[in-house]
Amino acid sequence: MSSLRQLRQGMSEAWDSLLEGWQRLYGRAAGAITRFSVGERGSRGGEAEDRDEHELMARSVGWGVMAAEVFDDDDKVVVRLEAPGMEKAAFDIQVIDDHLVIRGEKSVQKEHTHGRYHIAECAYGRFERAIPLPGPVETDQARASYEHGVLRIELPRLSVRVGRRIPVNVG
Repeated sequence: MSSLRQLRQGMSEAWDSLLEGWQRLYGRAAGAITRFSVGERGSRGGEAEDRDEHELMARSVGWGVMAAEVFDDDDKVVVRLEAPGMEKAAFDIQVIDDHLVIRGEKSVQKEHTHGRYHIAECAYGRFERAIPLPGPVETDQARASYEHGVLRIELPRLSVRVGRRIPVNVG
């Protein structure tokens, strides 16, 4: 009976360790995880093609990773977000409070070859990603560019004004 009790305790400790590891991993990766939902696309093809496209989009709904980097410089903050296969006009970029919020919609891409099979399917839908900013930024001077699947946003730092001492006159 003692060995059974030891086995149970060992299993319990292993489970606790595994759970703790998953919680740490989630905590570290939570900022990189993006929620994708079904997009709002109009019908372009026939009924069978629309059904296939809808099925592809439904399979792609869920969580995904859009890698992002934040570079903090003395005079600006640069954010790079990997978002391949999108159009420039598909992005909505805003600064809300102390976060850079990037929204967009990624469309379905589909390829088929039947001889020796070549099937490439991509579908993501709408997404929203909030990236914490390391400090206040000047949104009026912000610039964004999109090249080779990477969205680059430059946000000049808000210049901090130094206070002025006000003397108090007596009398």
